[in-house]
Amino acid sequence: MNERELRTFVAIVEAGRMDRAATTLGYSQPAVSYQIKCLEQELGTRLFLRHPDGTELTKDGAMVLPAARAVLTLLDGIKEVATRDIRDPVGLRVSG
Repeated sequence: MNERELRTFVAIVEAGRMDRAATTLGYSQPAVSYQIKCLEQELGTRLFLRHPDGTELTKDGAMVLPAARAVLTLLDGIKEVATRDIRDPVGLRVSG
């Protein structure tokens, strides 16, 4: 499982439809479907029920959603810290 798959999963939940999530993410609709297929295979469960008018979370999908959001929040925090210019008192960049 990777960040892109998790972001795609959350985007579909928020948009209610795979095509709308694809537009929001700037991906093609087949790419979104593929990301979800990969995530479902890795987790060994279906996350969505697909309907002509959109998607619906399965029970397992609803259980995964809070953890996916938490992981993405942590990843965003790591990226923010990593890109912040942290300096020590003598003006040298602090590393590790």
